[in-house]
Amino acid sequence: MDYYNSRSLTFSNANIVEGYTVAGPKENEGRYKGFFDLALADDMFGQNTFERAERKMFEHAIDGVIAKANLVNADINGIVGGDLLNQIVSTSFAARKYNAGFLGLYNACATFVESLIVGATLVSCGYDNVVCSAGSHFSTAERQYRYPLELGVLRSPVTQWTATGVGASIVSRNSNGKYPKITRATVGRVIDYGIMDVNNMGAAMAPSACDTLVAFFRENNAQPSDYDVIYTGDLGKLGSDILLDLTRQEGYDISKQQHDCGASLYWDEQQTYQGGSGAACSALVFNGVLLGRLRRGEYSKILLAGTGALMSPTTSFQGDSIPAITHLVEVCI
Repeated sequence: MDYYNSRSLTFSNANIVEGYTVAGPKENEGRYKGFFDLALADDMFGQNTFERAERKMFEHAIDGVIAKANLVNADINGIVGGDLLNQIVSTSFAARKYNAGFLGLYNACATFVESLIVGATLVSCGYDNVVCSAGSHFSTAERQYRYPLELGVLRSPVTQWTATGVGASIVSRNSNGKYPKITRATVGRVIDYGIMDVNNMGAAMAPSACDTLVAFFRENNAQPSDYDVIYTGDLGKLGSDILLDLTRQEGYDISKQQHDCGASLYWDEQQTYQGGSGAACSALVFNGVLLGRLRRGEYSKILLAGTGALMSPTTSFQGDSIPAITHLVEVCI
């Protein structure tokens, strides 16, 4: 791979003052049971469609993170985020409730880390508080990207399970406290290695994850050993193995630090095969697990690399390969 034109950013006062999570029933039965602020007993969330349930999850997560940070709606300058539905309707419809400026984002499962980069940039330019959010719902994504749920189509062993949930963070200029900070970031570029199998997103995204990680290390004179953990977004088990091979070829061994949000979200007996995927994956794990570990001093310096497969139903049906992107943030306490 060739690396050129620095894509890294440095932030001086982008504090993550709070995080909030809404998790689906299957997600709360996984490895992080009890880590989420709200665990749904029913993924319909009292609504008459899965799409409206997803929208309600966004509304609840945004309300929840604002209240948890002891803020009110008037304190929020901006809301940034996105989801997997066409025209990111879950996020944009939820944003109708708020007077804050809204920037809708889409980078598939990399959207949450993208939102953190945009939020940190807005705060650096003068905003006081920005809500950064991302989420997905298994039942809405499955019937949009693959097959109607009623068909009961058998899943391939290389597939991942789209996570149901929403995670939201508040990035703030407020430094009156010891908060985890977004200190550096690397913006991903679109990488396409010609993977055609829409079920094998881990293989499609792994080269992108390698590209962004190596760019970050080289541009910032950093090493994997500088970090307590390096969490990728949702490469799954197979994609993580491919990533380890690719980074070794580039001279970086991340095997001691690397974990994957998707691979770690579920137990093997939950039959998600390669683990979780979806925009909710990294949003749930970061806000539900990693943020708390940073605050408790269990971690002091981490990397979060959100990975996204940028295909659509149209491109898949027309036989196109799967481009991918990975955005990365460095978070320190």
